[in-house]
Amino acid sequence: MVLTMLVAGALNVGCAAAAEEAAAAGQKTIDFGMLAMGAGLAIGIAGFGAGIGLGMGVSSIAAAGVERPELIGRFFIYIVFIEAIAIYALIVSIFIIMMLPGAF
Repeated sequence: MVLTMLVAGALNVGCAAAAEEAAAAGQKTIDFGMLAMGAGLAIGIAGFGAGIGLGMGVSSIAAAGVERPELIGRFFIYIVFIEAIAIYALIVSIFIIMMLPGAF
């Protein structure tokens, strides 16, 4: 997560100069760095939470699978729900990046 903040901060500094040049030329600007930081934080924090959730979930599935192996198939739906959090964050970060001018 620290690396995400460092990269987003570097993007913020680099994009600030581009935003100032565009503002001087009279073009409509948005804060590019804040969009990049938001996209990075969206995927970084959600990925961190999903990783912790998957670690806790898989360890409990392994413990329960030793005692009752027939229940392992039922637990996979919970793994899918945990992974969906990271997928939703990826989609949100893609939408944020699409707001950047010149991205697509």
